[in-house]
Amino acid sequence: MEVKYVPIDAITPYEKNPRLNDAAVDKVAASIKEFGFQQPIVVDKDGVIIVGHTRLKAAKKLKLKEVPVVYATELSEEQAKAYRLADNKTNEFAEWDFDLLDLELGEILDINMEDFGFEFLDEEEEQQETENIYTSKVDIPQYEPSGKDVKLTECVDTEKYDKLIKSITSSTLTDEEKAFLIMAAGRHLKFNYKLIADYYAGKASEEMQSLMEDNALVIIDYNDACKNGYAVLRKTVTDLMTEDGYGEE
Repeated sequence: MEVKYVPIDAITPYEKNPRLNDAAVDKVAASIKEFGFQQPIVVDKDGVIIVGHTRLKAAKKLKLKEVPVVYATELSEEQAKAYRLADNKTNEFAEWDFDLLDLELGEILDINMEDFGFEFLDEEEEQQETENIYTSKVDIPQYEPSGKDVKLTECVDTEKYDKLIKSITSSTLTDEEKAFLIMAAGRHLKFNYKLIADYYAGKASEEMQSLMEDNALVIIDYNDACKNGYAVLRKTVTDLMTEDGYGEE
């Protein structure tokens, strides 16, 4: 891969780029300013951008005269279109391991990570968060049943849970320690609430529906949910939905 530095005016944005990236420009500009231009812009033989529209806008914001470019001349027009879409789409499937993220952020002392979109609470805000753990307000995602034929096994991802259970049961720990860790392992079950709503509406018996409601897998009556304690913890529904990739719908 050959990287060339070319005048910034020598490359052209793709006029039908479907990605709305203005909100990211300041963060990318901050990254380029702090770390340098580490990712070249990919263009076709005519200098039209395939990948890197946000980087171009950030470079212009920084008033750069030249930018690093890779000419993907080996790609057909169809491949260039597909790569342009795939590069943006595949980024949507990545998730954060928040425990590891907190550790990494805690070791960065001299660089302001807020410049790149990370948010931190000050002491007063942290205190407010602590005081407001219990509340009757929660934004509950709304799902319309799609009519899809859903199996219960599709409603939960048990991969990490299964690995933990295997490790725990094969360990030399005491029975009491194993029992404790097995209960804790349930935190790593990832529920797909959109599919759960489909199962509830399409396949669940009346008794199953009632027990699903009791388990807060679905919330039909918000006031009843508050009474039973499902809406008292901020992370009960909203954060779990975000972990599973359904919190933005």
